[in-house]
Amino acid sequence: MGRTITLPEYPKRIISLVPSQTELLYDLGVGERVVGITKFCIKPQQWYKSKPRIGGTKNVNHEKVNELHPDLIIANKEENTKEDIEKLSEKYPVWVSDINSYKEALISIQSIANICGYSEMAKELVKEIEKRRKKYKRLHVQTQQQKVLYLIWRNPWMTVGAQTYIHSILTELGYKNVIGASRYPVLTDEELKKLLPDVVFLSSEPYPFKEKHIAEIQKLLPASNIKLVDGELYSWYGSRLLHTFVSL
Repeated sequence: MGRTITLPEYPKRIISLVPSQTELLYDLGVGERVVGITKFCIKPQQWYKSKPRIGGTKNVNHEKVNELHPDLIIANKEENTKEDIEKLSEKYPVWVSDINSYKEALISIQSIANICGYSEMAKELVKEIEKRRKKYKRLHVQTQQQKVLYLIWRNPWMTVGAQTYIHSILTELGYKNVIGASRYPVLTDEELKKLLPDVVFLSSEPYPFKEKHIAEIQKLLPASNIKLVDGELYSWYGSRLLHTFVSL
């Protein structure tokens, strides 16, 4: 958005508008300095139950934000709306990330930690994530070049293509995304049939795919292996990466 923010000191009253960054702040040890989160910031559970909520990621309650008097708001280009960011920026420093790759996720972790005064903690976190990623690659060479289709929505079918964080994670895990288009293409049944992926991942978010949907996809792609997957492991770009290369 071409903006620069200036913080005279480490922030003491932080609002997070991004679920994965809320979890990161918790894991960094920022604690009581986080004074507000969204209704979608479900991790950690103790914060979800106890922290004030300021609406959703795309419909921020500005009155509640004003009541909390933040000295830093953490946002994301994809999660939040430009309109909300512009309005909040009139009163508060709003730091906005734009994360489309694994490497950018690591940079973002360090950047947020630097802003909040937890740079050393972030260095250790990033080091551990990298350690687990390299170990995963050594142990899972059999996934190399398996063709994958990752579905995030139903009616219509929506998937992920290049220039997305999920695509980057699939690549890091050794899969070859069958979608060549960028961002989030919408597919018809006929277009889906022509892709012939080895495996289809049905994400738990944003559409909550369930066991009952497997048969529906299997009819369209009878030769593919259909799996339900935890969307947080593929799309949350904070400290959730500690689990991505262990759980998959």
